Amino acid sequence: MNHLSEDQLAIVKTTEQFVKRLLNDDSTGHDFHHIMRVRSLALSIAKSFKANLFIIEMAALLHDVDDPKLAKKNDSQRVQSFLSDFANPYIPVSEILEIIANLSFSSYLKGHSESTIEGKIVQDADRLDALGAIGIARTFAFGGSRHRPLYDNSITDDSSLAHFYQKLLKLPDLMNTMTAKRIATKRVKFMKRYLRVFYQEWQVENKI
Repeated sequence: MNHLSEDQLAIVKTTEQFVKRLLNDDSTGHDFHHIMRVRSLALSIAKSFKANLFIIEMAALLHDVDDPKLAKKNDSQRVQSFLSDFANPYIPVSEILEIIANLSFSSYLKGHSESTIEGKIVQDADRLDALGAIGIARTFAFGGSRHRPLYDNSITDDSSLAHFYQKLLKLPDLMNTMTAKRIATKRVKFMKRYLRVFYQEWQVENKI
């Protein structure tokens, strides 16, 4: 599918507004700007594939709405509830929900993976936004929201800097598409340069 129908465009617009209301004031790095970057990256990657752009846009827009890091316990079904409100048999609800369920790094650690090209693309886009200059900013924003130290002379603890080693620097090897791998490799090079300077200013041994 290379274009969206008028009905699909209207649904995407309504979804945009719904997500913006929920996440616009987020300060953990999962705000509406993150959502829009993921959608933009996903649509850019999708140009190289025959993929359903409607599913990609909807999954990208909704992927953090029920994230347990952000949603309260009684809000864990917000995506399904939102989609069911349309009462539109042409909305691929199960496909969108499956993408969201398998998207996160924690899902990957549990052995789950994306089974469709749409899911692989959205997952790549979400992972890319965890890298580069914005990825660095998001890491420290989330760490601050959880009262984590910047660094505590270890890369195996719960500090923000340890998160680089526990997750972020591993992401290029986990990308599903070659387009995302190329972007990720470039962004990680920048992150490694940042880490070298960080250690110089912290006055400890370089761990890179």
